[in-house]
Amino acid sequence: MKHLINFRSGLLLATGVGVGLFLSGASGLLFEPRMLQAQTQQKPSPKLSDVVAAQLDFQTLSERSPDQSHAMADVGYHFANLWFAADQQNWPLANYYLGETRSHLRWAVRIHPVRQTKAGDVDLKGILDAVDNSFLTEIGTAITNKDSAKFKTEYRQTIEGCYACHKACEKPFLRPQVPNAVSASILNFDPNATWPE
Repeated sequence: MKHLINFRSGLLLATGVGVGLFLSGASGLLFEPRMLQAQTQQKPSPKLSDVVAAQLDFQTLSERSPDQSHAMADVGYHFANLWFAADQQNWPLANYYLGETRSHLRWAVRIHPVRQTKAGDVDLKGILDAVDNSFLTEIGTAITNKDSAKFKTEYRQTIEGCYACHKACEKPFLRPQVPNAVSASILNFDPNATWPE
């Protein structure tokens, strides 16, 4: 009988130790996220000098970055050359200039995504998405199909879309037009040209 009591006591003690170890491990799982959250909340705020330095870094970066007009000058260059490449039916070159136009428009919008006007904010990304998904996509289709007539129609409609954006941004004096002279005189737009001449 004494052995039975000792066995029960030992079994109860072993069970207690096992349950205790299990609960201590489970408590770590249960309480660890709360402890980490509390530690995160106790992190010190950045020093004022760090905040000022970050603001100065941002200001310096902003001053050294090109402004939107620089990116738009590139857009004008590529979009004008797009006209002449398609006019000469140099479809690979036209496709290249369409891609460059799209790329530089995205760059211009990243530089200045929202324009503040007297009428309110103008979401340039929204306008770009609309122009890209309609006018520029149709120009791409005309290039793929080597359709000069459709290209010219879509190109002119894109210019109208561009001008609508300029007016919405209170810059109606920026009036795009079908180009009348090649922007890149160093390039030969003739798809059948041989090199060197």
